[in-house]
Amino acid sequence: MSSRERQTQQQYDRIAQAIDYLQQHFREQPSLNQIAEHIHLSPAHFQRLFSEWAGTSPKKFLQYLSIEHAKSLLKQDQSFSLMQTSLDTGLSSTSRLHDLFVQIEGMTPAQYKNGGLDLEISYCFAETLFGSVLVASTTQGICAMSFEHDQGLAVQTLQQKFPQAVLIERVDPLQQSALAIFNHDWDQLSQIKLHLKGSDFQLKVWQSLLKIPMGQLTSYGEIAQQIGQPKASRAVGTAIGRNPIAFLIPCHRVIQASGHLGGYRWGETRKKAMIAWEGAQTDPTPATAV
Repeated sequence: MSSRERQTQQQYDRIAQAIDYLQQHFREQPSLNQIAEHIHLSPAHFQRLFSEWAGTSPKKFLQYLSIEHAKSLLKQDQSFSLMQTSLDTGLSSTSRLHDLFVQIEGMTPAQYKNGGLDLEISYCFAETLFGSVLVASTTQGICAMSFEHDQGLAVQTLQQKFPQAVLIERVDPLQQSALAIFNHDWDQLSQIKLHLKGSDFQLKVWQSLLKIPMGQLTSYGEIAQQIGQPKASRAVGTAIGRNPIAFLIPCHRVIQASGHLGGYRWGETRKKAMIAWEGAQTDPTPATAV
């Protein structure tokens, strides 16, 4: 890992510590000094680092981390689901990001069964707002994206998913397009294709996740309704848990109907960070200091 990569990881770790602290103490409305002291930074350094990372102040970010915020989102409209309400209003291009440019292409039955025989998979590692990520692609699209600390273990896990495929460490345009999702200038993004290994049910669930607008949340039950299987909430939860594409397929936008965030394959702290960051990016009100 290069010195720049180590620095980026350290910054994310500091921000993650701050997010955990805010989540545990949001009812106390901690001051900038209290948060900075908890992660052993000066208030000025913390304010600058946090604002660069999140695009908003710690105080504004705290509002999105509150469980009560999630509950209020789910109760906004009694006659429509949250997803329906969001899609039926005039959404900006940013909010409809995934629905506009991400497409899923399932692997053929033969590829699905033979573990990727005859597939050549390129992969690389990159630093993002939410930590180090592995992104892998075939000639047809992105087949994996996951947050990883141990690069060796990450490659081993990828090989286990596609035991018959040939893995090559290299960067390609497909990966670069996928990683651009972490940039702020989304107008420059091109269409992204995903080449996924999954059952018909899983692909249907993952496709439904792509329709959740950025900055919005939905529940497992609402996803089940969307795919026409209202009694399959538990199966939907299992399919979401097996989502192979972190962030691009936004499973972090699905929470429990009670308003609790629920689990996340890549860590609950990271899920909180994603929800809060997306909320900050789509909030039209200006950021204010702590």
